[in-house]
Amino acid sequence: MRTPHALLTTTVTAAALAAAVVAPAPAAGAGAAVPSGTHYVQSATTGLNAADTSGTVEQHRPRGDEDHQQWNLWADGDLHLLENTDTPGTCLGRDGDLARTVACSSPEARWAITSAGADRFTLAVPGTGRRLTVAPGPAGANHPAQLGVTTGPDDLATWYLTPVDPVTGPMPPQDRRTLDQVTFLTAHNAYANGVDGGFAPPFVDLFPNQNRGIERQLADGVRGFMLDIHQTPDGAILCHNSCTLVSRPVALWVDLQRIVDFLEAHPDQFVTVFLEDYVDPGVLRAELARVQGLSDVLYRPDRTGVRENGWPAMAELAAAGDRLLILTDHSRAADRSAGLTRDTFGVMYQREWTVENHWSMGPGAGTSDWSCYSRWYDAGTNIPLTRTEPGFRPLFVMNHFRDTTVASTAGTDNTKLADRARRFCGPAARKKPNYLAVDRYDLGDPAAAVAALNTYTYP
Repeated sequence: MRTPHALLTTTVTAAALAAAVVAPAPAAGAGAAVPSGTHYVQSATTGLNAADTSGTVEQHRPRGDEDHQQWNLWADGDLHLLENTDTPGTCLGRDGDLARTVACSSPEARWAITSAGADRFTLAVPGTGRRLTVAPGPAGANHPAQLGVTTGPDDLATWYLTPVDPVTGPMPPQDRRTLDQVTFLTAHNAYANGVDGGFAPPFVDLFPNQNRGIERQLADGVRGFMLDIHQTPDGAILCHNSCTLVSRPVALWVDLQRIVDFLEAHPDQFVTVFLEDYVDPGVLRAELARVQGLSDVLYRPDRTGVRENGWPAMAELAAAGDRLLILTDHSRAADRSAGLTRDTFGVMYQREWTVENHWSMGPGAGTSDWSCYSRWYDAGTNIPLTRTEPGFRPLFVMNHFRDTTVASTAGTDNTKLADRARRFCGPAARKKPNYLAVDRYDLGDPAAAVAALNTYTYP
């Protein structure tokens, strides 16, 4: 189970925000023309959206059409207006140094929108250097925060105009589709299945995240596996929160061996393992050394120019035998202080290769929270879902599960997976999910959502 992060109360400084914009925007005036249509006004720094809150314009977690976050963009001569779709006649505007909604007929509703390159724009008060900005410091980076109209830093004044309904493209043929164009069915807490062995104290064992063992998951088409590992005298063990009182615990190497054996029998398949990782790097290295054939299938994107040239075609990966990607949520900084980084033995740092939305949609029953925002916000980290780099687009892990697994709730949630991916999380990340992570994948047919996503590419 993913653990909560301090998303709402942590202060992110302007310096931390600036560090989050991995690719600096080219000079104003470069790039695409101002697009028309219905858009989200989305901070290129935080990935959060401008939302009308009773006249105040704040940055909020992306919530599709549920939170006054959609704006009709249209030209007014050389200037532009952004009319809120929920309140016709009301536009994104300003009152002094604060962003407000105002009558679209007001001069305060007009913006000079200028390309800042890489699909990014600035929204300026005509004839001035004042622009729509995310507020830095204690009032800033977190949700919610009122937007300002200031002469603030360029990074805080840069926005995506993200289409509500993007124009998608056809999926390339099998031999040309790249890893970042493909979506995989992913089992959240795949080890917590009640079949392969114990994973938690007896009471928690009554609420397994999955209902089938790892080998059956592989046979059913699961290609992403989220595994929690904890350190015990026996090595890296698969447990939920703690291995105390767990009967019949399973070691990580046992499940990895099952996956490697499957890949050896199916040379055209690709699998990704996500480790929620609570072990020392030396212990993990020793655990991987026990897996026979691991080196024959282990994929090392850090050694194949992915950051410079983008993700390779699936056919290239199969031909090279690079078919198992292992990612850890552990931090590189912590490993450096321990004297051994995990990537030296083939385990990639997830924050360097992926983006991921917050892990929970709420409790095991009742209403759900479909907002889609980054898991990686803390005192020193801001990795928005929109992160990108020249030549490289991180893989997008879309979590779609609750705090506690209740079968009926999971089944209902899984029937809504494709809708959330299309209306909420795709626009929030400005990319198609590559991993759809669910509880009880056997309920609600999430495989159908995966199949639907694999029919098109996101621009």
